[in-house]
Amino acid sequence: MPLTPLDIHNKEFGRRLRGYDEDEVNEFLDQVIKDYEAIIRENKELQNQILNLQEKLNHFANIEETLSKTIIVAQEAADEVRNNAKKEAQLIIKESEKNADRIINESLAKSRKVSLEVEELKKQASIYRARFRTLVEAQLELLSQDGWDTLESQQPSASSTLEQLQRG
Repeated sequence: MPLTPLDIHNKEFGRRLRGYDEDEVNEFLDQVIKDYEAIIRENKELQNQILNLQEKLNHFANIEETLSKTIIVAQEAADEVRNNAKKEAQLIIKESEKNADRIINESLAKSRKVSLEVEELKKQASIYRARFRTLVEAQLELLSQDGWDTLESQQPSASSTLEQLQRG
């Protein structure tokens, strides 16, 4: 157990014949007590400072640990966001490719349908033209037959027909 200033103060020394001057010894012991008390106070202050510094060190260690964990969580979150963004981009690309394929296929189908309709219209126009040509040719043939000339000569003139109607 360490010595206390009270222990030093209460210490009594035995007497001998040629001993020390009691007043000098007491003055010296008083000085030792003062110095010892100062050292004890300084030691306590240093211990308190050490405790305070240890608390601060622990606090900063906790902050460092928290920051490290936060950085790790942030990195994981960033990785997750990046991975989700990649997946979403891939899904968007696949969906766009599907839509593009669908649009192309629909356009090709419409193009084929229009081509078929155009071909059908060409056939119908050709048939119509052939029928119309046949009809016109038949009409021309009728007009070119000899019977028309005789019919024209047998018809009375319009003025003689008018005169006949007025007489009648």
